[in-house]
Amino acid sequence: MNSAAYSAATPLLALADLWSYGGLPAQALPHAVLTGSDPVFPCSFAVGTAAQTSMAAAALAACELGHLRGQSRQQVTVDMAPAALECTGWFSLDGKVPLLWDKFSGLYECAEGWVRIHTNFAHHRVGALRLMGLAHGTATRADAEQAMRGWRAAEFEQAAADAGLVVAMLRSFDAWDAQPQGQAVAALPLMSFERIGDAPPNPLPPLGAQDRPLTGLRVLDLTRILAGPVCGRALAAYGADVMLINAPHLPNIESIADTSRGKLSAHVDLRTTDGKATLARLVSQSHVFVQGYRPGALASHGFGPQDLARQKPGIVHVSLSAYGHTGPWQARRGFDSLVQTAMGFNHAEAAAAGSDAPKPLPMQILDYATGHLMAFAASAALHRQAREGGSWHVRLSLAQTGQWLRSLGRISDAFGVKPTDRLPYLESSVSGFGELVGLRHSAQLAATPCRWDRPSMPPGTSPPVWP
Repeated sequence: MNSAAYSAATPLLALADLWSYGGLPAQALPHAVLTGSDPVFPCSFAVGTAAQTSMAAAALAACELGHLRGQSRQQVTVDMAPAALECTGWFSLDGKVPLLWDKFSGLYECAEGWVRIHTNFAHHRVGALRLMGLAHGTATRADAEQAMRGWRAAEFEQAAADAGLVVAMLRSFDAWDAQPQGQAVAALPLMSFERIGDAPPNPLPPLGAQDRPLTGLRVLDLTRILAGPVCGRALAAYGADVMLINAPHLPNIESIADTSRGKLSAHVDLRTTDGKATLARLVSQSHVFVQGYRPGALASHGFGPQDLARQKPGIVHVSLSAYGHTGPWQARRGFDSLVQTAMGFNHAEAAAAGSDAPKPLPMQILDYATGHLMAFAASAALHRQAREGGSWHVRLSLAQTGQWLRSLGRISDAFGVKPTDRLPYLESSVSGFGELVGLRHSAQLAATPCRWDRPSMPPGTSPPVWP
């Protein structure tokens, strides 16, 4: 690697850039203390800076909202190494580390190019195998690898998209930048704040000196894959009441045990009249609504952004998508690993490491950074609402976070770095899934330390009622 060709943004400059998106007072920025520097993982991208600054932005914005509610500003310290470790999502249950990937998930070499396939959900696995011409239940990974050698990567990606599956072709940065969706994402800001309705400023209850900055605020978390659940978990660490909403028929991934720390966890089935009425009642008593379903899915049930602005004037609606809200892929499903592949990260990382095979980043940093950016955006939008009024819609995507990660620059001579030992940063708790050992939240608030008061519990454990 030519070190002269690689340079990375400093964390404090990256944080100041993030802060500008939220429109929050600049006077808060000197209260952020960022320690450590990249590389903290063997990776040519500034994944440590992305983890640290997204988390610092989320924590500092929560504290600034606390300041608006009567608290003194407080110091927020984030060290890069534990922040990056937290974004690996490591956890164990009863002493065992769950397998986080289905055996058919991953990269496949094709007759021309490579594709990455995501099969952690059963319906995606069945669909992908069917597209390969293989029988679910009898096919092996070797069968899938053989079948994929008969496909061109671009043709399989399109066929999978047409079938509603989650697949991405490996691209270089140049190929992504020339592609219509790459151009659409490049034209978007990292996040957008849109006023979607008129409402007076909603008074927020005052805080005591020892209350965490988001105490008394209610957040509905309608997300299932990592970025959205990480957002809700962060808001809960800063004191918010967060209710995760699932439905009995919806599948979840193993990481729900880790990302549900601090949350209530309820079932609401929007296919039923009672379920819609229950969610409407919860919305009427909430401050923030976070959702990560495919575009239009909740609107079809009457819970799109404009619907919520009418139901609860002054609400903050945070929407997550895979590839952004414009362009030909705006409705396409996607997960972190796929967006990394489609956007060029796996190609660029392989080139930097001198690898012939595509190389993933060492963690799902697009998910975790986006989750913390969503938490930042939620607090920033609440701050705007309290000052200006209005109902607000904030939109983010994994691909927009990917563009931001690229803008942070590259790291030289990183592949010999040994990751920090996670052991000093682990904590154990009793959960409804078993004894849960996971990473502590890495943002340290000087006056009101972060914590998760509620244990992680399986979906449907809590009644769909705010306490």
